Amino acid sequence: MAAAGSAIAPARREAVPVVDVSAMTVVRPRRWGRIAAVVLMLLVIAWLIKAFAEGKIAWAITGQYMFWPTILMGVVNTIWMSIACMIIGIVIGVLVAVMRGSPNPVLRSVAVGYQWFFRGTPVILQLLIWFNLALVFPYLGIPGLFQARTVDVITPAMATLLGLGLNQGAYTSEVMRAGLLSVDRGQYEAAQAIGMSYWASLKRIILPQAMRVVIPPLGNEFIGLVKMTSLASIIGFADVLRTSQDIYYVNARVIELLMVAAAWYLAVVTILSLGQARLERRFGRGFASGVRDR
Repeated sequence: MAAAGSAIAPARREAVPVVDVSAMTVVRPRRWGRIAAVVLMLLVIAWLIKAFAEGKIAWAITGQYMFWPTILMGVVNTIWMSIACMIIGIVIGVLVAVMRGSPNPVLRSVAVGYQWFFRGTPVILQLLIWFNLALVFPYLGIPGLFQARTVDVITPAMATLLGLGLNQGAYTSEVMRAGLLSVDRGQYEAAQAIGMSYWASLKRIILPQAMRVVIPPLGNEFIGLVKMTSLASIIGFADVLRTSQDIYYVNARVIELLMVAAAWYLAVVTILSLGQARLERRFGRGFASGVRDR
């Protein structure tokens, strides 16, 4: 037993061997579920390619009609109709979004009613209503000054423009409203503090900032609109699907002409997707750099 007051010797520490980590071999974990999913997808893709390659599809005829003048006319009609309807949708969408945020109850009620009707009815139903508008209004215009028969004014192209454009405006208004709400309230107050009017602040401060939020869903809406033009074939609008149908009604090459239409839709959507990506990078440059700086 140690004497009282004697010093206690410190515990002896054993030396810990130093391990050279750089000499170790890194072994990645094998994710068997991921490997099985990739193999399964490759098998499904190979099966689909084999089915379409060996099926009763005359691919030579598909290639023959790919650049047929009638088909190219349908592609042009699809593109210009999509652009025109999207312009109408954006203009109406901005106006309706501003009306939704207006303190005026009349403007706000009109905006809500517009969205309620066009978002609550199917697009194909709206196209049919516009195309058969002559059953409600036989003549359009101002009596005694200018009048025209409705059947002469509401052509398949005009009915498509009105139906898709007004319908797109209802959905675009919600996209624009979401973009406006994403801008901090302080931006509005700062614009008012320096004497800017409401419309001037929207044009110079609010809308440029909202575009970063608006571009992705707006691009998706445009891509959806390109495909939605195919619904207008039911009222006789000569889009790429309608022209394909007109040809296979004659030569009975149904699947071959449908492949032609599918190829053109994929081509147009791919180009639009690339353009959307460029716009997203352009309007998100300041935001992305700010995130990286942090």
